[in-house]
Amino acid sequence: MLKTADIRTDYKMQTLLEADVHADPFKQFAKWWDDALKSKIDEVNAMTLATADKHAMPSARIVLLKEFSDKGFVFFTNYQSHKGKELEENPHACLVFFWKELERQVRISGNVDKISAVESDEYFLSRPEGSRIGAWASPQSNIIAAREIIDENIEKYQQQFRDGNVPRPPDWGGYIVIPTVIEFWQGRPSRLHDRIQYTLAGDGAWKIERLAP
Repeated sequence: MLKTADIRTDYKMQTLLEADVHADPFKQFAKWWDDALKSKIDEVNAMTLATADKHAMPSARIVLLKEFSDKGFVFFTNYQSHKGKELEENPHACLVFFWKELERQVRISGNVDKISAVESDEYFLSRPEGSRIGAWASPQSNIIAAREIIDENIEKYQQQFRDGNVPRPPDWGGYIVIPTVIEFWQGRPSRLHDRIQYTLAGDGAWKIERLAP
């Protein structure tokens, strides 16, 4: 049987040099995002979201990126969920994308704000009806006695919104992670990976530095 410690992959597809990266980290992300899309990666927008409560106890989970721009990176959730409560106490987060097919990783750290109600409404109304009903039916992260509670809630809200007009719940919406640090990681042989880090300076400019692997 293969030992866990013996599982390893040697990365050797590409390099990442200072001369190759864009001065703007958002444009660099857009380039890698396009590469990932062309690679037909399953759930290319899946990312780890790490948060922490007011006592600095961390937690992490996979969420889906729904929008990005030079303002930041947007995801949606229930504001009363575990991550929502942590972001209320400590509005900072880290995102990690791992695109193993390209031997690439992107790490984004920064401040977090809620997006506007109008923006949240616009996205919510674009979701399939089943997903909109689900947002009402699930008291996300709360302890429930049985799966039947969710099924009963689904039936309840299907009846309540049987005309197909399912509005956004008041405790559901979007957050934007506004980066202060973005790191691009390209796998290299012998674990000597390329790591290029952008750090936001006080004057609004981005400082580019290489990190040791």
